[in-house]
Amino acid sequence: MSKDQSYVLKAWEVTVRKTQQAKKRANSVFGTVSVAPHTDNDNTTDENDDETTTNRSSSEEFYHAERVLPNGDYYTGQWYDNFPHGHGKYLWTDGCMYIGDWYNGKTMGNGKFGWPSGATYEGEFKSGYMDGIGTYTGPSGDAYKGQWVMNLKHGHGVKSFANGDAYDGEWRRGLQEGQGKYQWSDGSYYIGEWKNGTICGKGSFVWTNGNRYDGFWDEGFPRGNGTFKWDNGSFYVGHWSKDPEEMNGTYYPSGNEGNLEWDPKDLFNNLSEYTICSGERVPTLPSQKKLSVWNSSKRIEKPRRTSVDGRVSVGVDRAFEKMNMWGNEIGEGGADMRKELDAELMRLDAEGIQSLKSSPVPMKLPKAGRKQGETISKGHRNYELMLNLQLGIRHSVGRQAPAASLDLKPSAFDPKDKIWRRFPREGTKYTPPHQSTEFKWKDYCPLVFRSLRKLFKVDPADYMLSICGNDALRELSSPGKSGSFFYLTNDDRYMIKTMKKSETKVLLGMLAAYYNHVRAFENSLVIRFFGLHCVKLNGPTQKKVRFVIMGNLFCSKYSVHRRFDLKGSSLGRTTDKPESEIDSNTILKDLDLNFIFRLQKAWYQEFIRQIDKDCEFLEQERIMDYSLLVGIHFREASVAGELIPSGARTPIGESEEESGPRLSRAEVDELLSDPSRWASIRLGTNMPARAERTMRKNDCELQLVGEPTGEFYEVVMIFGIIDILQDYDISKKLEHAYKSIQYDPSSISAVDPRQYSRRFRDFIFKVFTDDN
Repeated sequence: MSKDQSYVLKAWEVTVRKTQQAKKRANSVFGTVSVAPHTDNDNTTDENDDETTTNRSSSEEFYHAERVLPNGDYYTGQWYDNFPHGHGKYLWTDGCMYIGDWYNGKTMGNGKFGWPSGATYEGEFKSGYMDGIGTYTGPSGDAYKGQWVMNLKHGHGVKSFANGDAYDGEWRRGLQEGQGKYQWSDGSYYIGEWKNGTICGKGSFVWTNGNRYDGFWDEGFPRGNGTFKWDNGSFYVGHWSKDPEEMNGTYYPSGNEGNLEWDPKDLFNNLSEYTICSGERVPTLPSQKKLSVWNSSKRIEKPRRTSVDGRVSVGVDRAFEKMNMWGNEIGEGGADMRKELDAELMRLDAEGIQSLKSSPVPMKLPKAGRKQGETISKGHRNYELMLNLQLGIRHSVGRQAPAASLDLKPSAFDPKDKIWRRFPREGTKYTPPHQSTEFKWKDYCPLVFRSLRKLFKVDPADYMLSICGNDALRELSSPGKSGSFFYLTNDDRYMIKTMKKSETKVLLGMLAAYYNHVRAFENSLVIRFFGLHCVKLNGPTQKKVRFVIMGNLFCSKYSVHRRFDLKGSSLGRTTDKPESEIDSNTILKDLDLNFIFRLQKAWYQEFIRQIDKDCEFLEQERIMDYSLLVGIHFREASVAGELIPSGARTPIGESEEESGPRLSRAEVDELLSDPSRWASIRLGTNMPARAERTMRKNDCELQLVGEPTGEFYEVVMIFGIIDILQDYDISKKLEHAYKSIQYDPSSISAVDPRQYSRRFRDFIFKVFTDDN
């Protein structure tokens, strides 16, 4: 072999090695796939590779560039592989400017971003977002210095407002939350707890004249127990509320002097003058600024080859281009050399096709299921039961009752605290006449559930309209595993489940702890309960039907395409339906799961914190066998119904309109930039995320979490913890003992609550992760 041929072959071998590495780094099985730059210190490169690096295209080396782009943008700075990479300055035509560190065309590291209005941000960037420690100065004089996560203030930070106010404390998702101090321009200040940008929790307000209030707050005003002190030593202790009927307390004067004419309502009038400054919104976010596209000459010279599944053959054309560089230097042996290279490339393609046999096939949008449930109309076997239920709820919710404080006495949680009411057909002083059979109605702990509905911000009129309106309930076609029946309201907002006596006892036994938990943690993922009732039918059997009213987790403006019930166990955790019968209503299980869900950093931190708190609560109540119910809405699909991965890009030479719809990053940025929209989402409800597809190993059928494929989908997620009424009683202990003989004890669902909680969390934290 000649010296030239040897030289070319070595160059080709290097390229092949790079190609194999690039294939592993491919992000998606669809669309254009970019190859990561290959550096000189790659461990796979041998000593002779230095010969080839001198012949590489200049577009793959660091160099200083100064570019005026077709759209008028201007860039000057370090350049690598057709992107800003290193330190550089980018000026957009609208006047925005960034000076700082770049990585593969994204702002990454330290830098300064300026807006034409005069606003600036100087600090850390990650993947185009303001993320890390940084200082933002607005055009009107507002300034914030502290921690950022994905363009939002998140962590500790200090903000000074243009009107002279200042806040020093914790932030979450762009709003004050946690411990913090807010000082107004007149010198008065509040120090204590915050929530969603308002004073909420325990804290102290100090006026410049020496007066102060110490106690509990809600939505910026005193609510609950608190003490107001004057500078002369007098003080007022009591329960505070905007509602005069809930206010009560005692005044203690200092010596012979005192403000005996003082009205506690004056405090609310005074505080209404102290508003929290919202500050100015950040203008166009740095992550919304797009770079003008540069196409490399090597991509234009020759179209890239496509593999059998529509993927671009990563690196193969690069090998051909390398060969073309020396095509005239091979000499008479060039034809033979090309035959050898063609044979080798065919072998590589064959290996790629073989590897595709184990690759996931393109996903399609699941077929839509019918509207769930059978309408309970006249003639239905449960028609009269439905009428009784609606009459009873209308009576319970509509009954006049004094304004309920959220601070309940222990007697309110007593299981004996229940109200029986007889409903004869002709009616009574308290009940209306009706067409159904006579029955008795029982209301369990009515004050507690009335307070829960208030806590969950359920309007009584809307609640009655959903359950007791003219529209009939719908009965789900098949009862659950427990034998309970489920009913849905026509607007899908509420679900009614029949209960065993044992489940009723469990709920009543844990009601006080449940109430305190959901009150303490607004974002709790535990299922929401709105009422617990019983209908006792007249007749020889005196049949009792107990039922609980819950929120329907999947009541959303987004259609749910996939549903998963996840426990973290493997025994029996697959659906028993054939693939042809699975639709959007089918509830899949642990071993059917083929995704890892990536949440935005701020939401992920909140998620793991809340899962820990919820599991600790359930463990303390000796509850097991609960699960995380997950619903997925896929954002992007083609006209043919194939799901579009978020990594798919518009090929060169095609317009975005021709290649179909794409998820706009601006939509995500708009969501991130508006804290009010974040507050409306709530953890577990309508949450934007990315789902990464996974595949299980063929030789590991019981692998709970598959291997990531790098195939991502933009999704909206809904999830919550359900089935929390099963305690670890004697029946579950016997089930555990029996199944442990036949199966691996770690694979069965019936285990001790502590073990169940630990296993559940370990599994969920593998399925959900931070979207870095």
